[in-house]
Amino acid sequence: MTTPTTLIVTQSFTDAEAALAHAATIYSSGINHLRQSLQDFVAGAPVTGRIRACYPFVRVRTDTVARADSRLSYGFVAGPGVYETTLTRPDLFANYFREQFHLLLKNHGGPLEVGMSKQPIPIHFSFAQHDHVEGTMSAERRALMRDVFDLPDLAAMDDGIANGTFEPGPRDPQPLALFTAPRVDYSLQRLRHYTGTAPEHFQNFVLFTNYQFYIDEFVRLGHEMMAKAPGEGGLLGNWPKHASESDDYIAFVEPGNVVTRRAGQTVQPEDALGAAPPRLPQMPAYHLVRPDNSGITMVNIGVGPANAKNISDHIAVLRPHAWLMLGHCAGLRNTQQLGDYVLAHAYVREDHVLDEELPLWVPIPALAEVQMALERAVADVTQLDGYELKKILRTGTVASTDNRNWELLPHPGPERRFSQSRAVALDMESATLAANGFRFRVPYGTLLCVSDKPLHGEIKLPGMANAFYRERVDQHLRIGMRAIELLRRQRLDQLHSRKLRSFAEVAFQ
Repeated sequence: MTTPTTLIVTQSFTDAEAALAHAATIYSSGINHLRQSLQDFVAGAPVTGRIRACYPFVRVRTDTVARADSRLSYGFVAGPGVYETTLTRPDLFANYFREQFHLLLKNHGGPLEVGMSKQPIPIHFSFAQHDHVEGTMSAERRALMRDVFDLPDLAAMDDGIANGTFEPGPRDPQPLALFTAPRVDYSLQRLRHYTGTAPEHFQNFVLFTNYQFYIDEFVRLGHEMMAKAPGEGGLLGNWPKHASESDDYIAFVEPGNVVTRRAGQTVQPEDALGAAPPRLPQMPAYHLVRPDNSGITMVNIGVGPANAKNISDHIAVLRPHAWLMLGHCAGLRNTQQLGDYVLAHAYVREDHVLDEELPLWVPIPALAEVQMALERAVADVTQLDGYELKKILRTGTVASTDNRNWELLPHPGPERRFSQSRAVALDMESATLAANGFRFRVPYGTLLCVSDKPLHGEIKLPGMANAFYRERVDQHLRIGMRAIELLRRQRLDQLHSRKLRSFAEVAFQ
């Protein structure tokens, strides 16, 4: 058997909901076929031929460059031609697909074609969340899998589209989305591995940090909020004019998919499947959940640009509305004090991990919508304004390096470059996250807190660092969460602005 028992034909749709339903039928038929076939294979059923299922695709054809609204940054194709992409997990991406389909129909008028592609679904990407079938097979039986099922093919999941280097063949369709279905599935599997939580729990606004102190405070706030029913005051109880937004969070999720429901919320059957892992994953994620997925996900990426690139490569397939970096940095100016904030408006990229995908000559611009939200959040939380706010908040260039011990390089090595660039702060992750946000069209921002001043003799020492962290972490975290509240209130077509789109951009946001 080479395909699912029911061949589902390509159909044309002028209704986004109907197009989504057809894609979901194709996908579920293929996944059910693979899962049942794999169960039979593991049980020792004789091999009678290759077993295959393929992803659904969506295609749009147009013979004009006209569209309904030229102010949009997404939702339309670049010009006449045929455009296509494969789709995966319609259950997870239902709202996202529905919006993209609706905009294509609105802007181009013609039907959407939805059918079964020729791109096989790798058997590993068909596993349910708690499937671990390979461990029950002998080595000989596992070796047969390659002859029976399709395995992941890296050639089908590179980032050429996002990088702007993909060139389709003369008879091939143009891309409709940044990521193909296999590329998305690959990242969904990686997210489970690195963060210890299922992709379903990720929210549309993401906070990255490089210190566990922030995570500890986020967990404390999450549990404090869940213990109070809506209306009793929660995360922002200190500031009554903002407190109402904390009532909209319904659950807090920790690694191992451990779910704590809000007081008064009904416990769901799937909550019982969660269990704290014996050890934390490499980059644990925590989620303050809202019903529409507009809550906050926070990830401890640890130290270094490799981690920053790794996790943002995978979170990008979820198409978040924004991600922000909250972390510590070295202050490079003598006028800065420990505990001051730095709002990045430019980046010096000495992290090197994205040099191949995004050349250094590509500028990484500050995004006005994010910058304004972060600055206002600092003012709201600190209750400072005007000249008093400038005492603790500096806007400037942030340099990111891949050398944690840059201070030990021969003098005057990197400090001369930092001075020439007018950098006011130095860290190891911010430029990477901003550059990957630019690369993947995800709005980004950076707010750092000065924890040491090595150029001025104030190096980070354990006792001093611990006192500093205790004093600043709570405030810094609340600033980041307040910024997300402000970003959430914006229209998505303002947040996903045209600044992040290329000349001939894909239609999907």
